[in-house]
Amino acid sequence: MCSSDLEYPDMSRQLFRECSGIALALLVALGATSALSQDDMAQPMPPETMEWGAAPPTLPEGAELAVLSGNPMEAGDFVVRLRFPDGYAVPPHTHPTAENVTVISGTIIFAHGEDPASAEPQEIAMGGYIMIPADHPHRAEAQGETVIQIHGEGPFEVSYLDPADDPRNQ
Repeated sequence: MCSSDLEYPDMSRQLFRECSGIALALLVALGATSALSQDDMAQPMPPETMEWGAAPPTLPEGAELAVLSGNPMEAGDFVVRLRFPDGYAVPPHTHPTAENVTVISGTIIFAHGEDPASAEPQEIAMGGYIMIPADHPHRAEAQGETVIQIHGEGPFEVSYLDPADDPRNQ
């Protein structure tokens, strides 16, 4: 025992209780963090295990969609991949939320601005990335079979600048 323990036994007990409480709270917090990270930890998803299906009716027919994380049709984070055949085009449109796009394979021809139909197109090749702000008009076309990955906040919605371009109206 320290001499201070003998001289001030009440202070030592109080300090011990406070330190024990802090240590216990820290261990609980670390345990909870560890449990949370273990439960929420992403599992690897090899490409061959991704389940592809038809893209939603908000996109022109011919695209395929694989949901990697979340639900793009509900509020919250999501990650999806879209696969387009050569020449597949999405007419000028906007989204109410930002869109983070990475080209996994192939090439996307992208144009944006007030009039994306006449804007100078830009080529985004495999490995390229673009962040499209919310409500920013743009269009895209696949050059060769192309796979893109989109991550963002749902719900994922598409509003076509010309309602006649909306596949749901055709």
